[in-house]
Amino acid sequence: MSVAVFPGQGSQFVGMGKDFYEKNPDAKMFFEKANNVLGFSITEIMFNGSTEELKKTKVTQPAIFIHSVINYLISNPPIPTMAAGHSLGEFSALTSIGALAFEDGLKLVSKRAEAMQFACDSSKGTMAAILGLDDKEVETVCEKVDGLVVPANYNCPGQLVISGEIKSVQKACELLINKGARRALILPVNGAFHSPLMEPAKKELEKAIMETNFNTPKCPIYQNVNASPSINSDEIKSNLILQLTNPVRWTQTINKMILDGAKSFTEYGPGKVLQGLIRKIDNHCDIKKG
Repeated sequence: MSVAVFPGQGSQFVGMGKDFYEKNPDAKMFFEKANNVLGFSITEIMFNGSTEELKKTKVTQPAIFIHSVINYLISNPPIPTMAAGHSLGEFSALTSIGALAFEDGLKLVSKRAEAMQFACDSSKGTMAAILGLDDKEVETVCEKVDGLVVPANYNCPGQLVISGEIKSVQKACELLINKGARRALILPVNGAFHSPLMEPAKKELEKAIMETNFNTPKCPIYQNVNASPSINSDEIKSNLILQLTNPVRWTQTINKMILDGAKSFTEYGPGKVLQGLIRKIDNHCDIKKG
């Protein structure tokens, strides 16, 4: 059984998608459509901008979405048996498997990026990658720390990202190093994604999602918040909203897909982050780049 997977924020690089644009007329059409929807030339930033420009949330999220969906569409693969996306990548997945029109998916991603930036500005937070500890140990330490710090990304065994208030995340990192973590690395982000500090972003995104038409996807989408498959539009919408303030259960998602018969994974979008994570979750799968 085949699976299409789509990356989240952090996979961007300057020059992303330029080869698609120059070599494929269909890709060029989608890129131009994206510029029109967004009201600025995101292609100029993607192809020729600076790393700093591309790192801005309001640019990064649409850029990765555009690259990922175009990568999938011009690859013209057979309809996958299952699909999933890491955080932002869930929107790329839903668009690629027909649940969202390209323009609607891009508008939602742009709204999501704006709302998340607003939440970041409203309450200062940060994130940290914890390497070399069991998930349960990280969860236990987070529960003991004063203030707000929670698991945010269950990326693979031995790699869990935590998120929350700056002092609380720093304190958790100290305690986790003492517990035997190989590394506790504060990430270069300007907010506490996938934590309750994203609550200010929820209302705006919820309104946009509820007003957008979702079709039945061509295959089940395994969603971040519960690592479970769905083809029900109302359920998919609800889980997308919950995703803002809840952890990305990527390890659990991949394990559930494998339990449900997944054998072959193809990553569509910039970079190879998900390929690396999936290998660490189960190295018996066939994993490739789209």
